[in-house]
Amino acid sequence: MNENLFASFIKPSLMGLAIVIAIIMFPTSIMTTSNRLVGNRLHTFQQWLVKLVAKQMMMIHSPKGRTWSLMLVSLIMFIGSTNLLGLLPHTFTPTTQLSLNLGMAIPLWAGAVIMGFRHKMKESLAHFLPQGTPIPLIPMLVIIETISLFIQPMALAVRLTANITAGHLLMHLIGGATLVLTTISPPAATITFIILVLLTILEFAVALIQAYVFTLLVSLYLHDNT
Repeated sequence: MNENLFASFIKPSLMGLAIVIAIIMFPTSIMTTSNRLVGNRLHTFQQWLVKLVAKQMMMIHSPKGRTWSLMLVSLIMFIGSTNLLGLLPHTFTPTTQLSLNLGMAIPLWAGAVIMGFRHKMKESLAHFLPQGTPIPLIPMLVIIETISLFIQPMALAVRLTANITAGHLLMHLIGGATLVLTTISPPAATITFIILVLLTILEFAVALIQAYVFTLLVSLYLHDNT
């Protein structure tokens, strides 16, 4: 119980060298590839999952927006696999770092917005001023809409960071309480252990849901600008 509560969020290092890049690249190594005409079950499941995600994401997009399909599918697979691997004991979850999430959110948001201003200038500018706005409210609404536009990537990154961090902290606290109650009150320890198991199952769902929400919002930003 003397362990720092936030120790699992410290960037890991080996012999003084940061190994975050190796951890971030690790999920790509578990994605199977096959040169055979008929792949194994894992490869078949992976292909089915990719097709399902791509179909759900690209259903609302125009042909120009569908050129982003590879990036969006890669994004949801990366975030989902990273979140799931972070639930393993003694592992590091890169998506608990706000800097990494901002590094994903800002370029994708900026690319979608720039594409909108390039190909749909009038429609993009129209978002800053809703139709029928009273003249005295025009300056205030333009300022509010501008702030809401620039806050979108921050909201993306903070949402992912907060949800993953909160789940890890809660699991850490309940796990520590279970360990302490084992010697004090075994019935109470059993109850907290059941809660910990249920929370772990919930965190598996949250890991996948947050990956889907992050990618879906990026997809919606893209849809609004293509």
